[in-house]
Amino acid sequence: MPEKAERLKNKLTELKTEYSKTKYNKATDKHLGILRAKIAKVKQDIIVASKKARGQGFFVRKSGDATIALIGFPNAGKSSLINMLANTRSRTADYAFTTLTVVPGTMVYRDAHIQIFDLPGLLLGAHEGKGGGSEVVSAAKSADLIVFVISVEDVKTLDVLMSELSYFDIKINKEVPNIQVMKAKKNIGVKIEVNKSQLPANAIETILNSFGIYNAEVRLWDDVSEDELISVLSNKAKYVRAIVALNKIDLASDYAEIAEDIKKRYAISVIPISITEEKNIEELKERVYGNLGLMRVYLKPELKKEAGESITIPRGSNVREVARRLHTKLVNEIRCAYVSGSSVKFSNQRVGVEHVLKDGDTITFIK
Repeated sequence: MPEKAERLKNKLTELKTEYSKTKYNKATDKHLGILRAKIAKVKQDIIVASKKARGQGFFVRKSGDATIALIGFPNAGKSSLINMLANTRSRTADYAFTTLTVVPGTMVYRDAHIQIFDLPGLLLGAHEGKGGGSEVVSAAKSADLIVFVISVEDVKTLDVLMSELSYFDIKINKEVPNIQVMKAKKNIGVKIEVNKSQLPANAIETILNSFGIYNAEVRLWDDVSEDELISVLSNKAKYVRAIVALNKIDLASDYAEIAEDIKKRYAISVIPISITEEKNIEELKERVYGNLGLMRVYLKPELKKEAGESITIPRGSNVREVARRLHTKLVNEIRCAYVSGSSVKFSNQRVGVEHVLKDGDTITFIK
């Protein structure tokens, strides 16, 4: 490990030791809060130092309607899976470390072009730079969905992966907390206007002070923990949806029980698959598509003509957003649209640009 990262690691050990030896009481509450914030900060510094020492990360150009990242230990079956899902030739072999860089591919499903990244396997200690862990996670952070590829023969690797991603402040299947911190120029101190968390006011103030925030109006609209508040303030947290592809189920008769255990422990969807037997691959595609939150709408150039090509957009998109997707100039030219489908009461209903569309709608723009 680089010298700077090694020093930071030693500092982290010292802080954790001090934290574990400090008994909790009213007198030490503020000190413990400061220690927690310092620990979070040093963790991020270790990641940055390791990444800088190794040089630039993988260059990944995003394309298509959405992007997913395959993450798992070496030899979990990621390369074989991307070969099956997309038109790629990712090198595979029955030993670890076959993939040494990011291998992109594209899965076409329901007219959506979904980009897939086959990333090098993550290892224990990835947050310290082992196995190019920092670069792998940086690429994963750009994805819209993470697919954990886990072998049924080595389910404990999921625990390691979750732990390593947590170190990088990646939040799996969690919503971004509704926290507002409005810094004030006046000397008003930390004024907590809304607090729907279980955190006492002095703990909130201590954490903000550790980030150099001494004058601010604060609103905590969600029941957040100290760690969640620290993550938001550090501005390093990444919230990503994820599912698990439990591979090699042809080698275990109790795979259903294993899948259920994973689902309960991590509150995550699990799709049992067998790449060698091509089992449940279509179900995996369907779950990937569903978790990406995509839908299709069909373009109808004229009311009297049949619908033409489809366009894939995020669920909840409105008429204006579809127009912007087609051409930025079109946004300023349209005044309404005619829509048919489940989002309207009758066929060819005239709607405004703020009308929210649903999957399968057809749309005709009126300039």
